[in-house]
Amino acid sequence: MSPTQRPLRSVLYIPASRPRALDKARQLLVDAIIFDLEDAVAPDEKDAGRETLKAALAAGGYGQRLKIVRINGLDTPWGAADAAAATQMGADAVLLPKVGSPEDLDALAQHTGALPLWAMMETAQGMLNAPAIAAHPLCQGMVMGTNDLAKEMGTRFRADRLPLMAGLGACLLAAKAAGIAIIDGVYNAFQDTEGLAVEAEQGRDMGFDGKTLIHPAQIGAAHAAFSPDAGEIDLAERQIAAYDEAVAGGQAVAVVDGRIVENLHVEMARETLAKQAAIAAMSGE
Repeated sequence: MSPTQRPLRSVLYIPASRPRALDKARQLLVDAIIFDLEDAVAPDEKDAGRETLKAALAAGGYGQRLKIVRINGLDTPWGAADAAAATQMGADAVLLPKVGSPEDLDALAQHTGALPLWAMMETAQGMLNAPAIAAHPLCQGMVMGTNDLAKEMGTRFRADRLPLMAGLGACLLAAKAAGIAIIDGVYNAFQDTEGLAVEAEQGRDMGFDGKTLIHPAQIGAAHAAFSPDAGEIDLAERQIAAYDEAVAGGQAVAVVDGRIVENLHVEMARETLAKQAAIAAMSGE
């Protein structure tokens, strides 16, 4: 299943150096896990953390969850070793921090070969080069690093995220044009369930595939925002039925709830039902 077809509603960061967290992640109902060797691991634990993660992934037990390893930058003392190790871990993809150009992914591919790559989009340069990064032949996903982006831009944190909209929009358009996955940034106040729900809904409305999470308590809000609800599923089924009936009668459009239904609406309806079926299949693993 490609990254654009599989559910990616919840993408949870897990510190790669903590065996207890790695074990707990096997039971969490998340769609994807970012096993983090970068920010979540202290400098003096980097090498040991890499070995801890290698052992955890070798033991398995993560089911259908997409397994993404975030390495340290290649400009650090640990990046090259992380990248080489990731190819032996059975990971589904390698996530590179602070990607500023497609050449950064080229450099990573020198270590990882044909393994799918994901790009952390968290710098001003990355925003400006988003189309070229998304179009890289090995790039299968983008992850918004909104904290680092806000820091580099010198913005204030606002509930509406207005200062970040240019960057978020640029990456969204680039990812959609390239047909790759794109995941919204984290919500820092992990105990603020209401605030998370609002931001997750905003991300879903914008077109993100899911949200990165920093705590298991955030999973429910992400799933609620990025899963089709009962009303959406009902509407999709009725649109498809009405359109099929109209076509059978020689018509090119149908009407549902007083609104025109054309072929493009039916395609969207089928995508909604396919997404729900994929979610159901993953939930039943």
